[in-house]
Amino acid sequence: MSSANIFEFDAIILGAGAAGLMCAAIAGQRGRKVLLIDHADSPGKKILISGGGRCNFTNLHTPPERYLSTNPHFAKSALGRYRPEDFIALVERHNIAWHEKTLGQLFCDGSAKQILAMLIEECKKGNVTQQLGEVVRDIDHSDGRYRIKCGDMIATAPSLVLATGGLSIPKMGATGFAYEVARRFGLKIVEPRPALVPLTLGGNEILFRSLSGVSIDIIVSCGKTSFREAALFTHKGLSGPAILQISTYWRHRQPVNVNFLPDLSSDWMVALKQSDPRLQMRAALARALPARLAETLAEQLALEGELANIPDRKLDDAAQRLSHWSFNPNGTEGFAKAEVTAGGISTDHLSSQTMEAKSMPGLYVIGEAVDVTGWLGGYNFQWAWSSGWAAGQAL
Repeated sequence: MSSANIFEFDAIILGAGAAGLMCAAIAGQRGRKVLLIDHADSPGKKILISGGGRCNFTNLHTPPERYLSTNPHFAKSALGRYRPEDFIALVERHNIAWHEKTLGQLFCDGSAKQILAMLIEECKKGNVTQQLGEVVRDIDHSDGRYRIKCGDMIATAPSLVLATGGLSIPKMGATGFAYEVARRFGLKIVEPRPALVPLTLGGNEILFRSLSGVSIDIIVSCGKTSFREAALFTHKGLSGPAILQISTYWRHRQPVNVNFLPDLSSDWMVALKQSDPRLQMRAALARALPARLAETLAEQLALEGELANIPDRKLDDAAQRLSHWSFNPNGTEGFAKAEVTAGGISTDHLSSQTMEAKSMPGLYVIGEAVDVTGWLGGYNFQWAWSSGWAAGQAL
């Protein structure tokens, strides 16, 4: 290939998702000559499907303890220097209307397309060059420069940013590309696994799959972590916000504990027996739970007949079990249904200030590719904006 086909840049960013677009915009507006590459034919595809098409673009509350990482302190620097209010200010400069839905979750009033259009416009302000729909065929490093073969071009730059995400939602083009490049340059990988993902049930718990479509507000816990949100029974097991949240903390063979009745006292069944002794057990449960779920749980509790004929001790035991119901998931629905990837490129090798690899000058890793995973509800977008900003400031 002739030298005429070699193009020089200050920075090459691989991945035109949330983190890559943010990084490119920041670096470009700081006067850097930036090339943004993605194998997809258009940028920000996961942005467009997020939040039911309205993009849950951040959360008002993003303390570092709501992010999982092998190094729980790593995310503090970037999150502290580029905060939700900074991104909200950007959104408002582009006249994008937004609202808080619940639990600090912010959504566009209109469409996720507005967030993507905003990021593309910010990249244009920074004169970012985009190379879309092209697969990177080779990467090497010599004489302080990274050399990328992509399509018919060869690009070189002293800085290379990995922003190609993790393994979640492969139908949207997700691959392990960032991990492959990281390994090539000597960076360690924390085993990637699906996160914010539905859990599956099997064995004796398969009967709960017959409740597909039933939704209920619960407290779910795994180890010392718990969430109170809605859960949804599916034809494969358990889903809904509460389950997606706890899935990030769950490991194989761990039980997941559910409080089906978080607003009722421990003696509610005995109190109901006193006020309505002729009430049938199933009808009693149906007063507090969706009918189909009440029927299934009544079968599992093996208590039948009128409350008057059931000893108080057994009623208390049943109430206790309903508030500490233990499920033993046999797995998850995998990367195909996972909203994000937990694990990824180890933070041991990265600067928390700049996201640059300590042992490989000029190599940066941002967004989902890094071993930092946020809660459901805008946290992972905020990590994309914050880590992208941190790297963009350093390029």
